[in-house]
Amino acid sequence: MRKNRAMSSRQHRIAVLALDHVVGLDLGTPSQIFGTARDSDGHQFYRVDACTPGGLPVRSTAGFQMVPDHGLELLEQADTIIVPGVHAGPALDEGVLEPEVHRALNTAYARGVRIMSICTGAFVLAAAGLLDGRPATTHWAYAEQFRRRHPDVRLSPEVLFVDDGNLLTSAGVAAGIDLCLHVIRTDHGSAVANRSARRCVVPPWRDGGQAQYIERPVPRVSDASTATTRQWAQQHLHEPLTLRQLAGHASMSVRTFTRRFRAETGLSPARWLLQQRTDHARQLLETTDLPVDQVAQQSGFGTAAALRQQLHQHIGVSPTAYRRTFRHPAQVD
Repeated sequence: MRKNRAMSSRQHRIAVLALDHVVGLDLGTPSQIFGTARDSDGHQFYRVDACTPGGLPVRSTAGFQMVPDHGLELLEQADTIIVPGVHAGPALDEGVLEPEVHRALNTAYARGVRIMSICTGAFVLAAAGLLDGRPATTHWAYAEQFRRRHPDVRLSPEVLFVDDGNLLTSAGVAAGIDLCLHVIRTDHGSAVANRSARRCVVPPWRDGGQAQYIERPVPRVSDASTATTRQWAQQHLHEPLTLRQLAGHASMSVRTFTRRFRAETGLSPARWLLQQRTDHARQLLETTDLPVDQVAQQSGFGTAAALRQQLHQHIGVSPTAYRRTFRHPAQVD
């Protein structure tokens, strides 16, 4: 479940879990990118710390050892966990994890922690069983190995990153920067993310528009799942959708549908629908020149005022400001 972390007054704590043979660039990316995300008074939104199993040194692929300040207990305090890529080890070579790492990741996931991977860090999340039946990506050069090792994961190696709610994965090397900036933008808005990008001297998006690189998650269908109805709802966001309509589409009672929906998504149908409409409105603002009132209609908010209120509550800016800060200046009148 994605929380509105921008509303929190405390620092959001990020734990970087480094395993042996960690990729050096991936290891440093989170602290560099998230460390530049600050409010107007210069206060940092995030605190980034690193940990390893047992708090022991691990080897990197860059010719140095990393000596952490924390062991796996750090994961118990984290709001977000990031797993950098690895170029060797049991997760990559055998598809398994040390029991304590497996347990720590699953415990964190169960309590709703946002978990991210950079590059081949996706092998670690898959070895923990967190990606089964879900969309994900990894470095293109490891795609076939990943598919053989984890056939139940819906891999899309052609995208820069995949945001599937509380599980996010990125492709190789610089795509980890894209993912971190995406998370900052999701948490605190485009203005903060763009300032972080400028501070790190990297583009806030890739040429062609960031939204083109994000795979929209489509849940795996099963006989007793609400996935088909969620797919249908995503294509009818512009229509007024009631709980009774959704339950009817799924051929379930309202009570059964609500229970199964929450079990599968971690959200109530109403909150999920609001999230989908907000995401769709943001995508339209990012990628089209539609007037704000048409964006509001197509995303199901009805009026520009309703869209404006939702965006301001969710990311703290108006639709016009959102479009201006995210898109390239040449794209905005």
